[in-house]
Amino acid sequence: MGMYLVSVCAEDWFGDEEEGWGEVSVAVNAALRQLGLPLYESVPAETEFVRGSGHAFEEKLVPPMHGFVALCRAHLSHEEEETLCGWGVLVPFSLDEAIHLPVETAYTNSPTLVAGAPQVLAIAEKLATAIELPAETPRMCDNLDLTMWFLDGAAKQLAASRPGPWSRDLDTAFYVALFLRAAQHSVRRGCPMVFS
Repeated sequence: MGMYLVSVCAEDWFGDEEEGWGEVSVAVNAALRQLGLPLYESVPAETEFVRGSGHAFEEKLVPPMHGFVALCRAHLSHEEEETLCGWGVLVPFSLDEAIHLPVETAYTNSPTLVAGAPQVLAIAEKLATAIELPAETPRMCDNLDLTMWFLDGAAKQLAASRPGPWSRDLDTAFYVALFLRAAQHSVRRGCPMVFS
């Protein structure tokens, strides 16, 4: 099975089913209301999430993360690292600071941290610049495109013909690309991102 980073459609975000995110969406809106911010209600419907179209996002967290963590510590402040790596839910709008929700998700045993995609995107772009992430890195990640690009050999082939800082540790480059593309997708599509 493993852990995946996925986009969430309106039916799942507002749903009360066991696999739904209804409790989280209610808690997000309650927190936004307390902060005096607009409620988050404009999530794309499932019909808009068509595989192969770039409308959905699904990537599997396969490689080890120790190199990525070391990269974060070398290039980011503690606060930036927490924003980039600490969230459990990513929302497509800006948040001055992360929101701590009093609810747990399937993959956390602690309150859920909600981060704004624009903030995560700015931090991920900083790392992408630091390692010179190549333009060939897949942009539409709706069917494990990024995972397969790194694991099935295309990244290794490019690294052999055009090495750079990114190619020194492909596992680290994968996670830089993963967080970058997830934040870009959230902003572009206006949808939340979660680990599942």
